[in-house]
Order: sequence, then C-alpha cells, then structure tokens
Amino acid sequence: MPGRDPDAADGDVAPSPPTMWQRLQNAMLKPATADAGRTGPARGAKPATEGPTTVPELEAAVARADDKERLVGLLAAPLAAAIGLLVSGSLIANDPKALLSNGQINKAHVAPSLYLELGGVAVALGVLMLVLALLRKRLYLGITMALFGLTVFNLHFWGFGLPYVMVAAWLLVRAYRLQSKLKEAKAAGGGSTPGRALPNKRFTPPISPPGSSPAPKAGKDRKAG
Repeated sequence: MPGRDPDAADGDVAPSPPTMWQRLQNAMLKPATADAGRTGPARGAKPATEGPTTVPELEAAVARADDKERLVGLLAAPLAAAIGLLVSGSLIANDPKALLSNGQINKAHVAPSLYLELGGVAVALGVLMLVLALLRKRLYLGITMALFGLTVFNLHFWGFGLPYVMVAAWLLVRAYRLQSKLKEAKAAGGGSTPGRALPNKRFTPPISPPGSSPAPKAGKDRKAG
C-alpha cells in the first residue's frame, strides 16, 4: 500500500484513485464542476442538477427526450426483441405434452402458436421502442417499455421484466416532473411570453397635478351662461 508523500505539505493529502463504482457514476451521471466541493458554485451559475428552468427550455424538454433517455431506449429496444424470442422459445421447449400417459388431455398444455404470437408481439414492441427512441418521445417510450416489462413479468420471467418496468417508471416520473415544472413556470409567468408584458385592461383616469382645478364640463358652462 503506497504511503504518504514525504514532500507533500502537512495540509495536502494525495488523492486516492477513483473506484470502479465512482467511474461508473461519472460516466452515467453529469459530473459537477471541479471546484464545486472546494469553493462552492459560482455566483449566478446554475447547479449541475437544476436542469431547464425557463418556459421555452421546459417546453423543449417536455417535447423531446434528452440524449440519455434516447440512448436507454436505443439499447433496450433490440434487447426487448431478443428477450421476446428467447422467452417464447423457452416456453415452447418446456411446454407440457398435449396428452397424458393415460390418454387424457393435459390441461397444462398450451398451443405453440400462442407462444409464437407472444414472441411476435414482443418483437413488435421492441421495434416500437426503437422508433420512439429515435423520435425522442419520452412518454410513449415509457408506456411501451412498461407494457413489455409487465408482459414478460406476468410470464414469470421476472429477471427480464423487472428492469423494463423500472426504466419505464423512471421515464414516466421524469415526464411527470417536467410537466409539473412547466405548469409552475407558466403559472408564475402568467402564461405569457418572457419579456413581453400583457396589456392592462383596467382603465385608470389621469390624476391632475396638485393646485389645479379640474376642467369644467360643457353642460355646466351652458347652464351658467
């Protein structure tokens, strides 16, 4: 185990190399600024995890998925098609015989055509995931992944279905949070375009300066004459 550097100052300690888990976190998550832990965030700078705040930024974030969500969909789509074929093949191979040894019908037997249709549906959902990921449709991608995960989960292949259910929940929660932020931003800004004030519909009569009498009305002048 390497010891302490004798040339280093008393207050300086040589940093330890990052672990494998820290490297994975830095690769998957957006790292903070280098000096954030020492001097704190710069004045007026946005935190790394704040995300979009203005109405145009939030509208763009709601309409289109970001690069991380798109990459997750692109990776999950071909895996979903492969899992569907693997599950259907396993079900066909382990399907009980149609007849028992005594010649009676086996109630546990399922027609292989049903498993083939199930595999076709799984492949179709995988293709749909790929299309939605390319189009950056976050909400529909989450719904499709949830349907696939629940389908595989109900077939008792929990190891294949649970990851898709978790990723779908992550996408749907992100979509809900962005929608909530957009509503709050529009409510705070009055639903108007930033930088443009709405016209005031209330009429405020002009105030005469102090010491000056208001101008007489035409009707009173005629009566006085």
